[in-house]
Amino acid sequence: MRPTLKEFKKKALSNPEVAKEYRELSPAYALRKKLIKLRKDAGLTQEELAEILHTKKSNISRLENVNSKISPKLSTIEQYAKAVGYNLEISFVPQTH
Repeated sequence: MRPTLKEFKKKALSNPEVAKEYRELSPAYALRKKLIKLRKDAGLTQEELAEILHTKKSNISRLENVNSKISPKLSTIEQYAKAVGYNLEISFVPQTH
């Protein structure tokens, strides 16, 4: 029987190296998920958002892709946020060890 995703994640995160990598990638993954949600909540397709931002759909796709190796500029994220009706707010939280 195949393990559930929850079981697989628990087992994978028991490996300290995997857990460290997961923690390091979590902010980028969460950002991309949030961008997609905001765009969809605004009722926009990638094509429509690209038109608003005067760019190509492929650039929006790459920005939203959780596997993308490209780190977007802060100004790009600000423009994206404004295009979907939001202002960008950044916060910092203490690290937990």
